[in-house]
Amino acid sequence: MRSMLAATLMFAAATGASAQMTTPPIPGTKPKPVQTVPIKPPALQTPSETADGMTQAERLSLQSDLAWVGQYNGAITGDVSTRMVEAIKEYQKLQGSKPTGALNPQERAVLAETARRKQEGVGWKIVTEMTSGARLGIPGKLVPQQATDANGSKWTSPTGTVQIQINRRKEANPTTAKLAETEKKEPAGRKVDYTVVKPDFFVLSGLQGLKKFYVRGTFKGDEVRIMTILYDQATENTVEPVVIAMSSAFNAFPTGPQAGPPPRKTVEYGTGIVVSDDGAIVTDRLVTDSCLAITIAGYGSADRLAEDKEHDLALLHIYGARGLKPLSLTGGAAKTGVDVIGIADPQSQGGAAGVSSLKGALAPVTASDSALSPPPAVGFSGSPAIDGDGKFAGVALLKPAMVAGPATSVPASQAVMVSAETVRDFLKTNGVTATGTSTDAKSAVVRVICVRK
Repeated sequence: MRSMLAATLMFAAATGASAQMTTPPIPGTKPKPVQTVPIKPPALQTPSETADGMTQAERLSLQSDLAWVGQYNGAITGDVSTRMVEAIKEYQKLQGSKPTGALNPQERAVLAETARRKQEGVGWKIVTEMTSGARLGIPGKLVPQQATDANGSKWTSPTGTVQIQINRRKEANPTTAKLAETEKKEPAGRKVDYTVVKPDFFVLSGLQGLKKFYVRGTFKGDEVRIMTILYDQATENTVEPVVIAMSSAFNAFPTGPQAGPPPRKTVEYGTGIVVSDDGAIVTDRLVTDSCLAITIAGYGSADRLAEDKEHDLALLHIYGARGLKPLSLTGGAAKTGVDVIGIADPQSQGGAAGVSSLKGALAPVTASDSALSPPPAVGFSGSPAIDGDGKFAGVALLKPAMVAGPATSVPASQAVMVSAETVRDFLKTNGVTATGTSTDAKSAVVRVICVRK
């Protein structure tokens, strides 16, 4: 733990002094001719050049995902670094791939889905601490108990093995050096094995009794804000990636946009698959979550009868509909690629509701789910994925991305395909008999419209 956190904060400190200045031309002088740099094709690029060609949001998401799978231990800033390239190579080695230092689309999709599952496993969320307004990432499933008073908030596990605390206080003329010295001594018995002190923050880590601790603090004026994480050594493998994510996500005095899930839309569109003659429809659980009303375009209102939180499937039902053409759910054997058949968001097709298709590559993540790349367009979530033989392979779902780091822009989308077998099991569990015989996916998809407050 010491080496990992030490490397993280040393890197974080270094990035603060890496800004480059550019000088504007002096009035009246003749500007120098612009030198052009030839663009190398991807096959000839170095890994760093490939990373340079990515957007800031893509690099942030990449670093965050690598941190969540335990390969990246640097600050999540979106900056290109040797540390990031080496982390990619190590990840590729573990996956049995050639360590090139640049992920292909399938590798990137698998990494994103693996990281997302780890985030879900600990209940990762970005929250605002109520008394101070500080922003931080919290593993809600690890620390479900919260208590708040005038001095801050504390999150704990039921047995106290993991504890996270935000404290705020007033202090005359604080400096990070003075704050660090105080925290080294309180509580008594702390054994500090790593310290970093910068003008705008300080970090300590080490042992506190039988627990490991991590402290990060800063100040603004006379207001001091400190985050402390305590955890049993036996939980290190689970908690360590979370500590790194929390370090990068912590913003004691937030201004401007913050990391976190995008706000839920007032009106959200998805795609549903008609699976029975009497109006049963399978779609994305997240698209239909917290809806005041759910409408199936062309058919009217729908009820949501069941959900599968593990695989994000939802079961809808429309009543009295005629002329439905349910899709045959006989499973295909998609291994590497599928055609995704869906209805894009009306904003992307001039208000229309046309059905379209796109090709996607698959890379298995679990026995039931595969990463899908590239992610389908907005509106496609809940669409059927069809294999090369024209058979139903699964349901394509878009996934919200959460980055553990500064939110300078919207993270890149992610997508997954839930297998046909999982869909059939979901329907069977909820007493639905799939009566579809049609292999024409375009005639079996419908637009799902969710209206929220």
